[in-house]
Amino acid sequence: MPSIDGKVVVITGASSGIGEATARLLASKGAKVFLGARRKERLETVVADIGRAGGNAASMKVDVTQRTEVDAFVQGAIKKYGRIDVLVNNAGLMALGPISKTLVDEWDRMIDINIKGVLYGVAAALPVFAQQKSGHIINISSVAGHKVTVGGAVYCATKYAVRVISEGIRQEVDGIRTTIISPGAVQSELPLGISDPDTEVSAIGVLSDSDRGSSPLGHRLSGGGRCALDRDTGTRAVTNGVLGVGAACETPASVIISQAGGRILHESTRLELRRQ
Repeated sequence: MPSIDGKVVVITGASSGIGEATARLLASKGAKVFLGARRKERLETVVADIGRAGGNAASMKVDVTQRTEVDAFVQGAIKKYGRIDVLVNNAGLMALGPISKTLVDEWDRMIDINIKGVLYGVAAALPVFAQQKSGHIINISSVAGHKVTVGGAVYCATKYAVRVISEGIRQEVDGIRTTIISPGAVQSELPLGISDPDTEVSAIGVLSDSDRGSSPLGHRLSGGGRCALDRDTGTRAVTNGVLGVGAACETPASVIISQAGGRILHESTRLELRRQ
């Protein structure tokens, strides 16, 4: 299997959750990780932890809703490491709530982070990848981008948009690879974006119920079954994806969370790997 040793991986939303777990795992495999998020102190803690474990990491504060900051973030990675091999557009907001409550400010915020933040990352990385004649964009979507749920219409729409943008890159841009990862319910800070009290209680209940059926070794399905792939197998699949191995498959890709100390809770996770 190809090694990711020395690959430069740039990750947004890396101060917690999937972004943090991805950074820790890839650094442990030899990648050089450049982490971005709004919480500078938290980023510095993650970078220090990775360094103590023998990994190579650096960070820069970035707000993905600000195009100039995203540009500076990508250029900061190049200044630090000389190139970038992979961009992981992971930053996201899940402000669930019924449309009838017209939480327009939250709709705007989700569009700014979940859609425009991804586009700003793509815009910053594409010229770099074109000059290098190589590169890989990994966009974190969600199972919410495949199925609309009550209270999640706008969030689902933003995650569907991430899938569409990714497919557009695949069709239009030569010389780079694009991957869509659609996680299910993962124990993270994502529910903290919910301000509507009724929706918040419902979301926490789903996570709690799913948690009681989860396993620290991998992924337990809602029907009580267990995925055929164990943690190591899933990790290999994800690692191959980061390296751009041409494939199309469905695996519990977010086992990266389990390996890094978190837990996968509920739905299946779909990993789509596309080669130009």
